[in-house]
Amino acid sequence: MKNISVFDTTISNYNLGNQIIMESVYKHLMNIFPFYFFFKLPSMEIDAHTIKYIKESDFVFFGGTNSLTSRMEKYKQWGISLKNYREIRNVILIGMGWWQYQTEKTSLYTKFLLKHVLSKKFIHSVRDSYTETKLKAVGFDNVINTGCPTLWGLTADHCKNINQSKSEEVILTFTDYNHNVERDKIIFETVRNNYSKIYIWLQGKGDYDYIIKNVSNKIKLINPRVASYNKILASQKVDYVGTRLHAGIRALQYGKRSIIIGIDNRGIEMAKDFNIPLLSADKIHGLDAMINSKFETIINLPSDNIKLWKDQFKNITNNIKVM
Repeated sequence: MKNISVFDTTISNYNLGNQIIMESVYKHLMNIFPFYFFFKLPSMEIDAHTIKYIKESDFVFFGGTNSLTSRMEKYKQWGISLKNYREIRNVILIGMGWWQYQTEKTSLYTKFLLKHVLSKKFIHSVRDSYTETKLKAVGFDNVINTGCPTLWGLTADHCKNINQSKSEEVILTFTDYNHNVERDKIIFETVRNNYSKIYIWLQGKGDYDYIIKNVSNKIKLINPRVASYNKILASQKVDYVGTRLHAGIRALQYGKRSIIIGIDNRGIEMAKDFNIPLLSADKIHGLDAMINSKFETIINLPSDNIKLWKDQFKNITNNIKVM
């Protein structure tokens, strides 16, 4: 049996957005490699047990999150280091992103580690043009911008069924680790003035305390489970408004009209590249107008790049013979 290891950011992580990301990562990888056995690896706690699985794998993938940084010795977004890097080779990226906007040059330490652990043979898939530029500056020419795997199903046929005008009810999110009380109160008041019913989904462990303390306690909470969020999206006629990027993308996956509030480089760069429906946080006073406007959801998928990245494995998977 052929084996694949995947660095999985849902392990030892409380942000439910990573579950949404990894769901898409596994979906697309399993479609490419239907007869391979998959191992889930922690992306941070890379120990001897983790390395054992890596050594037993024919492919190792890492994707969907912002685990690349300019200074890996300072910003610990991935658990590779001088202690374990020799055991980690030929990792292939799928929809990977760069952590925040970083003006400093990529450190020699980071270049050394990335050039050792990332595959030189296979094409890497990254989340946005910013990440593509950063990796190419390090020396990787085998990298293309495919967008996050969570976007890959948002085709023209899918998006044409998304409402262009607002619904009566809305799902709202806030971000515990990147909050601004003044901004978030404007979001809540604007949403309250435009919708008859407000649900709030708790995507992170600090969301509840932040919302109750700073925004409002007069809301209907959705349990902090992706399944609970999916259930509301599947059963209710709702819009999505909020600062959680992948909560907004999950709403789009369910065919719901979405307005993502861009609070960091992830959403802002993906809006530039792929036209996801986003309002920059510095233009938050325009939220009322956007809610009440009629707009079409058109995602500019880099379909050729997605196909190119997937097709590089075609000859390999075609060699698997199943009775």
